[in-house]
Amino acid sequence: MLGVSGFESSANFVEEQQKGVFPKTLKNMWIIVSIINPLMAILALALFTIPVLQSDAYQNTLLIEMGHYVGGNWLSYLISIDAFLVLSGAVLTSFVGVTGLLERMTLDRIMPPFFLKKNKRGSSFRIIIMFFLLSVSVLLITKCNVKLLAGVYTISFLSVMFLFGIGNILLKIKRKTLPRPERASWIAVLIAIIAVLIALIGNMTMPPKEGLPSNLTVFLYYLIPTILFIAVMLNRTVLLKFLLKVLDAIFDTIRIFSIRADRKIKRTVAKINQQEFVFFTKGDDIATLNKVMLYIQRNEHTKKLKIVLAIDKGEKKPDKLDQEIDFLDREYPEIDIELVIIKDKFSPALIFKLSKEWGIPINFMFIGSPSEKFTYKIEELGGVRLII
Repeated sequence: MLGVSGFESSANFVEEQQKGVFPKTLKNMWIIVSIINPLMAILALALFTIPVLQSDAYQNTLLIEMGHYVGGNWLSYLISIDAFLVLSGAVLTSFVGVTGLLERMTLDRIMPPFFLKKNKRGSSFRIIIMFFLLSVSVLLITKCNVKLLAGVYTISFLSVMFLFGIGNILLKIKRKTLPRPERASWIAVLIAIIAVLIALIGNMTMPPKEGLPSNLTVFLYYLIPTILFIAVMLNRTVLLKFLLKVLDAIFDTIRIFSIRADRKIKRTVAKINQQEFVFFTKGDDIATLNKVMLYIQRNEHTKKLKIVLAIDKGEKKPDKLDQEIDFLDREYPEIDIELVIIKDKFSPALIFKLSKEWGIPINFMFIGSPSEKFTYKIEELGGVRLII
């Protein structure tokens, strides 16, 4: 089940590959794993009896023992060097994956801006240092027990693979028309999810070694605080407003302190809500625009929204668009809606131009799900988000 570890970081580099390269990489990876892993298991059973394989002396260094049995010291040394290089690559992959993930989450305002600080070489050193410290803490909690470390990593990796399957299902349900070069069948996705769940349950129920916590316990040590932290970040304006009310109630007699805290929190909330968002419309009807407003209201911290309509030569503005925008402006008084008509063709160049001109990052710009006839690939649009 861990033969494809490293695949979880593919989201950080797949868009940088040439067209058609990633499917070949995936196919070659599966072919190699499907051949080598079963053969290694068969070879181990051919060389040693099952009681020997289950002994503690062989569990952590099985491949080295097999190499020494077959070829002597030189082969065991060669396998050791190869294992070191492979694990070094795995560590590098994990740092690349975590850096890309946290940078994107920070840009989407799920994580604090603290993590976006870069050094002179353009590396997000704060993310790297934090991940290094977390990795060392796992080593200390597990007391360097290789089997427990492997169990924790297995649960983490399989959880990511399970979420990949769930994400694929959501794509099928929510983004049917989204253009993509590869599509997995329902049967393949469901079989993959079931296989991962079986492996997950097996690892979670493994009895712990005496004196050590279980695989699941160590995994939860990190999962629960992470979920709580992200939940706080996603609801920080609500929590700040709640804190404001608590401060007003507790420190009502200490007016100076209360007034200063009140102003500071209000400035923080106002600063968060000052971020302006952009939605590129195709002249959508009132129902589609209302879905956009509902999404903005429920998921984003903002009080300003530009609805942009790009009109190419020969095209006309929809007759009822002004009336529909006016209706939405009255329906959602807490959000300042501005309709902007641009006489230009909708393109990546227009997105970059408006982002620079208005000072609005591209990841705060939205479009609806494009159809198969859409001229550009999603990755060419610079990171705009789909909300319908």
